[in-house]
Amino acid sequence: MPDFESLPKRDYDAIIVGSGPNGLAAAILMQLNGLSVLILEGKANIGGGLATQDLTLPGFKHDVCSAIHPLAINSPFFRNLPLADHGLEYIHPTVACAHPLDDGSAGVLHSSIQTTAKYLPGDEQAYTKLISPIVKSWPLIENDVLGPLHFPQHPFEMASFGLKGLQSAEKMVRTFTTERARALFGGMAAHSMQPLSNKSTAAIALALITGAHLKGWPMAKGGSAAIAAALGSYFISLGGVIETNTYVTSLSQLPSSHAVLFDVTPKQMLQIAGHKFSSIYKWQLNRYRYGMGVFKIDWALDGPVPFINEFCHGAGTVHLGGTFDEIAGSELAVSNGQLPQKPFVLFAQQSLFDHSRAPKGMHTGWAYCHVPNGSVKNMTAAIENQIERFAPGFKDIILARHTMTTAQMQEHNPNYIGGDINGGIQDITQLFTRPALRWSPYRTSAKGLYICSSSTPPGGGVHGMCGYHAAKKALKDVFGIKAR
Repeated sequence: MPDFESLPKRDYDAIIVGSGPNGLAAAILMQLNGLSVLILEGKANIGGGLATQDLTLPGFKHDVCSAIHPLAINSPFFRNLPLADHGLEYIHPTVACAHPLDDGSAGVLHSSIQTTAKYLPGDEQAYTKLISPIVKSWPLIENDVLGPLHFPQHPFEMASFGLKGLQSAEKMVRTFTTERARALFGGMAAHSMQPLSNKSTAAIALALITGAHLKGWPMAKGGSAAIAAALGSYFISLGGVIETNTYVTSLSQLPSSHAVLFDVTPKQMLQIAGHKFSSIYKWQLNRYRYGMGVFKIDWALDGPVPFINEFCHGAGTVHLGGTFDEIAGSELAVSNGQLPQKPFVLFAQQSLFDHSRAPKGMHTGWAYCHVPNGSVKNMTAAIENQIERFAPGFKDIILARHTMTTAQMQEHNPNYIGGDINGGIQDITQLFTRPALRWSPYRTSAKGLYICSSSTPPGGGVHGMCGYHAAKKALKDVFGIKAR
């Protein structure tokens, strides 16, 4: 075991390349444990996918990438940091998520299990029976679910979750008899960005639903950039250093340090440090698979979206895709390289609850749909038709729009390879072995070099747990410190 005090002097103890939520989490944990840490960020602002900009008209604040944050507020690491003292305030919509259907009804995800079940007539008992045990056991298993593969602290509770979560959404949805419940579950599972017939697609649905019942699906007041700003402010208050506009393409650019943690995907790791890696590790990184991309639209709107279903007016997030079978068909088509005419659309309406997002009386809209990785197809018409389907008159209130193709998503955040916002497909073969099959997924084959991005377990989302676990591993390996 190394002795921290006996290590030779370096410019910094640790360097973090990239300041997405995982890079920030890694930097904070290492700084909390007495190290001197430098963050290097290629862009002018920190945060990666946590960005808020004026994309359409003056006075309209749009979240460029990530928008709604059930994983951030439920993160075992982030929730214990004093981020409120550094300006972060969460706003909770009346309804976490609504999923309208063509008959005017909707599946509605409330904070209460009982209220959610109430609005799933015919499946009240099935929903309660499925979700209640997971919500009850989540505090015992969250660190195991949101971490690398290892023997769980609470094996029986983890096994119970695993038996459900490792199923495909297609199989799990047979729990329900009504289309409303099936569609609601399908929309949650579609966040996995893979065919709903794939094993483990039920897990993301169960985790998102559980998060709503524990702490909700909030948004950050003022925009998602507020989360990055609070994390950065806290890191600096601990003595950390951040340098922006420093895009790292080579190890030779880095100051001296004992450890370097990269908040990048395997493609960038190979470009930056591939010459340091063993042949088998390079082979594994080259085989790493990226998943679906996204096509994104932001709107400036002359009023609230005129959804038919009343619950949609109180929802921060609205899933637009129709029935479970429609959603499953859409996701399968994208996985096969096709572009569906009726894509599954994730829509957020932050300005209904955060009045700082738009001028008085006006609103913002935020949406994306899944497309084949690297697709150059403009999906504006398909997305707006899906919204119009459940909100007739939507097109009439559009003042301006801003679109982003998969290439533009990657230009904004180089980790979004081909528009993949999850840092690689999270199917059963890459769920726990991302980015390579190793005793520790965070440790590369080169001494002192670690990967801490969403290309490591537990994968995509604003939770910081990839960075937390990578930093915890580096602290032990390099500095002999058991992280607190």
